[in-house]
Amino acid sequence: MFAFLSEVLSDKKGGIIFTCFSAFHIALIFAFVCLAVLACVYVIKKGNNKKRVIDFFINLAFGLYILDFFLMPFAYGKIDVEKLPFHVCTAMCVTCFLSWYNSFFAKFKLQFAMLGFLSNLIYLIYPAGVMWHAVHPLSYRVIQTLVFHGVMVIYGALVLVCESKEFDFKKCYKDLAVIFLMTAWAWFGNTLYNNQSVTYNWFFVVRDPFNMLSAEVAPYVMPALNIVVFFLAELLIYFIFSKLTKRLGR
Repeated sequence: MFAFLSEVLSDKKGGIIFTCFSAFHIALIFAFVCLAVLACVYVIKKGNNKKRVIDFFINLAFGLYILDFFLMPFAYGKIDVEKLPFHVCTAMCVTCFLSWYNSFFAKFKLQFAMLGFLSNLIYLIYPAGVMWHAVHPLSYRVIQTLVFHGVMVIYGALVLVCESKEFDFKKCYKDLAVIFLMTAWAWFGNTLYNNQSVTYNWFFVVRDPFNMLSAEVAPYVMPALNIVVFFLAELLIYFIFSKLTKRLGR
């Protein structure tokens, strides 16, 4: 059984390889955007079913994330430490799941969904971590990663449509707090796991992903820069969603 699952799930090398903005990648982005739009329109028109629809997508995302830990030994020959919930995409999957079922975390449901939507959308559009492995588009690594991020995008869009109210800058302090805590959590993970042989750079707090800052400067600049950039991006998305939901007559 181990040999069979390893053969099925392991990286497929040779021939066509996955590249960013290839026809395969663009088709996947288009498919998830269409699914997100259709799901949002459905919950707006069929408000009574919105909880069931959102339940499905957050349960699916969390299920894919947990299942991956059981399948990684077959696919990669090990449990990949990088997929621990210290990066924003995986951390928001866990917090979004908790916020849907736990009363304390529910206080930040919208904020977790917003950060999850933004971060997973960025990765879905530019999945550099998948591209670097140079594997076939139908490899488990590619399919699992892109489907997980796509489902999280759909969940985030649904919550933004159903939970966001009229845009009000004064009520965005929770978003700033969540981004700050995510930055601190990522810094803790990097401090805990990074060593001389590996640097994980969770949430980009220890290294500039664009290599514009030196290795000596980046750890001091990136945490603050992350907070500012993600907060401004969230404000823009809130504004866009508030206009869209008003246009749709919600």
